[in-house]
Amino acid sequence: MTPEDRKLEVLRAIVADFISTNEPVGSKALADRHNLGVSPATIRNDMAVLEEEGLIAQPHTSAGRIPTDAGYRLFVDQLTDLKPLSPAERRAIQAFLDDAVDLDDVLHRAVRTLAQLTRNVAVVQYPSLSRSQVRHLELVPLTSSRLMLVLITDTGRVEQRVVELPGPVSAESVAELRGTLNSRLRDHALADAPMIISELPGDVAPELRGLLATLTSVLLETLVEQHSDRIVLGGTANLTEHALDFPAIRPVLEALEEQVVLLRLLDQSVATSSVVVRIGNENQHEALTGTSVVTSGYGMRGASLGAVGVLGPRRMDYAHTMARVAAVARYVGELLAER
Repeated sequence: MTPEDRKLEVLRAIVADFISTNEPVGSKALADRHNLGVSPATIRNDMAVLEEEGLIAQPHTSAGRIPTDAGYRLFVDQLTDLKPLSPAERRAIQAFLDDAVDLDDVLHRAVRTLAQLTRNVAVVQYPSLSRSQVRHLELVPLTSSRLMLVLITDTGRVEQRVVELPGPVSAESVAELRGTLNSRLRDHALADAPMIISELPGDVAPELRGLLATLTSVLLETLVEQHSDRIVLGGTANLTEHALDFPAIRPVLEALEEQVVLLRLLDQSVATSSVVVRIGNENQHEALTGTSVVTSGYGMRGASLGAVGVLGPRRMDYAHTMARVAAVARYVGELLAER
């Protein structure tokens, strides 16, 4: 083993022990717990080099060492083996998610599963409307001059809007508009809807064009998503298990309430099925610089739809957490593809 390889082994051992004990790690403890093949004096020399490189730090005089953000980053970048799910975990995830009745249920179950598996805060992003396709558009008469517009996407997402009409409309007119909207929009990406809608007036009778304009205006407004309904959050109480890691827990809780912060974190992972880890200061929001965030995108039929993730202390079991985030993201994508 080269000195460089041994130094990385020492760093891995420090990270593993600190994650396990939440206590600064000394050279004698490393020699006793890990088969590093060298003396405590050599380990102390390696620790001195790691400290000079900013990978570990001494929290106070005469203490052992703890990893820095840079140390965690190198540790994560060097991870080649994630802790695989046990057969029991796989069966539990699949059985729990398979029982979901609709999209809302799938995402809420995914959050609960991820929070329980990792003992951290879990978050799941709803499938983005802009990345989804139209499965069906329904027009439900409420009164002679009021309709319910129901948009159903290929991911099972359902959006409903009440549309106030300029005047009474017959059932025949509603049926004609329903047929036109579905024939032109079904199986098309919602991102393409504005262009398709601009061509629709030529497909209906002149007397229905005003009504069509009202309906399509509401439909286009629906595509401008509200952030507040795109996130499912769970496991916030798990933060109390990490009280020593969060001396100031209130700012973290406040950041979690600002869902736009979480959306920004998840949006950066939507386009990849790889697991993305942001450690400490890599999280741009000031309140989250004491946390680590592990995320992965999910999708179906090769299309990226959303992301799932976990937020917890920097002193987290990265190999365990990364594997479980990846697994839940994969299961969510597979489940949506089957529906």
